[in-house]
Parts: sequence; C-alpha cells; structure tokens
Amino acid sequence: MSDLHTVEIAAVLRQLTARLIASDDLDEALEDLVETAADLVEGASWCAVTLVRSGGPSTAAASPGLPEALLDGEGDGGPSMEAIRTRDLILADDLAAETRWPSWRTRALAAGVKAVLSVPVDIDEQVIGALTVFCAEPGRFNSDVGLAAMLVAEHAGLLLSAVLDRGRRAGAHAELTEALADGETVNRAVGIMMVQRACSAEAALEVLRSTASRLDLPLTTVAARLVQTVERRVGP
Repeated sequence: MSDLHTVEIAAVLRQLTARLIASDDLDEALEDLVETAADLVEGASWCAVTLVRSGGPSTAAASPGLPEALLDGEGDGGPSMEAIRTRDLILADDLAAETRWPSWRTRALAAGVKAVLSVPVDIDEQVIGALTVFCAEPGRFNSDVGLAAMLVAEHAGLLLSAVLDRGRRAGAHAELTEALADGETVNRAVGIMMVQRACSAEAALEVLRSTASRLDLPLTTVAARLVQTVERRVGP
C-alpha cells in the first residue's frame, strides 16, 4: 500500500497484534511479521527479519520468493546490520544510485531488488534484530511507509518479547514435567532446591540443569548426589 494514513497504519498494527497475541512460537511469530510487513509497499516486495543472537546474525524469517542471494547474510555490511548497529531507520530508495554496502548492493541489484528499507527491532536484552523490506521498483518508499515500518517494528518488538517469554515459560514447564517423570530422585531434588532457595519448581529445575551442564553430568546423577548429601546431613 502507498500513501498510508493513520487508519491504515492502525489496521496493520491490529492485524499484527491479532496474529502474534496468542503465539508462543517465535519462529511462527516472525513468519507472521514478515508477511504483514511485506504488504506495506505496493508492487513486488519482500520482507525479512535478521536477528543477532549468541551465534551471530542470521535471517530468522523471510517472505516467500525473497531472492536466495539475500538470505546469505550481508558480508561486509548491509542495511539490516546498519539498522541494528545504529538503532535507526535505514533507507535506500534507489539502489542503483546508492554508494553504501558495495558488495551487498551488487548482489541485491543482480537479484532484482531496487530499493530497501530497514528498521531495528528490539525483542529483549538477548535478542535484537532488524525488519527489512525489499522492493523490486525504486521510489516506493515514501515518508508514510517509513513511519509505518518504524511503528510496526516497535509494536512487533513488544509482541515478540511476549511471545519469547511465553515460549520460554512453556519450555520450562515441559522440561519440568519431563524431568519429574524421570523418577522420584529428580522429584525429590527439585523439592529440596525449592526449600533451600525458596523458589518455584521451574527455578529449582533450572539450577539443577545448570549444575548438570557445568559438571557435564546427567541431570539424574546431579539429583541423586543432592538427595544423598541431604540424607547424610539429616542422618538416620
């Protein structure tokens, strides 16, 4: 869409909220985000989300049909990484006349991309990224599209943070259920940790898991050692 107005931008935000509000799967939520953001521009356009996590930057989600040449990262630099680095909107409305990112720009033009817009997305302290819209024609990114992209990215960051939190809590609950199903020893160890640390079962399990990982031992072994230590202290 072009010449976006307040009502249209609000409709985009409502659509994004409806898609993400109940999700607890970050990957699915990112796919919904790129599908929504690609509709900000008329004509052939694509969208991608780049995330920077512990393993470095990577394309976490992309519109169907996005040229493969743009899925391989940005090498010596590109609009997504610049948006992440500067925390600001990055716009190149005509890549043929652009001088930034020479290597990436050459690949983009060869793949049929003529314009690009990228905005930062902050999900939480551990996950940051950028939302990037690619267009097959130059001159499509007016001020309304730029504003809409920034609003979508900011709104998406809040929603994705909630999605990530729900996913982590669901994962912790599943791990707790699985661990407790492993046997009475893990169950007792979790109970001991809850009493010692005055914490929840999920937090107690996380302490046991972290210890097991640090010692490179099975969770059941760590649990058994904790139970045995407490039993020796208590005595007969």
